[in-house]
Amino acid sequence: MKKNVAILLFDEVEVLDFAGPYEVFAVTDELRGHDTFNVFTVADGAGTVRARNGLKVVPHFTLEQCPPPHVLIIPGGFGTRALLRKPALLEWIRIRVRAAELTMSVCTGALVLAQLGLLEGLKATTHHECLGLLRELAPGAEVVENERFVDNGSILTAAGISAGIDCSLQVVRRLCGAEAATATARYMEYAPR
Repeated sequence: MKKNVAILLFDEVEVLDFAGPYEVFAVTDELRGHDTFNVFTVADGAGTVRARNGLKVVPHFTLEQCPPPHVLIIPGGFGTRALLRKPALLEWIRIRVRAAELTMSVCTGALVLAQLGLLEGLKATTHHECLGLLRELAPGAEVVENERFVDNGSILTAAGISAGIDCSLQVVRRLCGAEAATATARYMEYAPR
């Protein structure tokens, strides 16, 4: 059975934070004969999302329509600050995290996980300019610097922007094996760090 990979979109989401992971999971699925991942985007409401620097994206699903994700990805960007003040959206994330096999944040998406208390007792990282803010929001987490990503098992956090590609390749490695992750990186002409 294909695993659902849901990527949350919101206004002012960082483009590579969602597009990098989308590419990794979609390429892996393609290389494996389209039998591995069902990759899609989801947003709080219907209509266009305006990502950083003006890119307009139309999500596949609203929160209400979203198929249950096996892998939930929370990207970052300046728009995460507004998410911290959206109780209904935060509750949707909390419920989906409980049911998901894996949850992954990219960049300041870690702030959303911290706001929900999901990083307490774990190691975590985020964009280097927001490490202090992550420490404030997750006082019980061990916030690490100079790591591309941190894998805690069911919760993974990636550092800034392009690190989401490395973390996505780690998820592919865990779910599909090292050979699949290597093949995906090679196809993308990406050298993981």
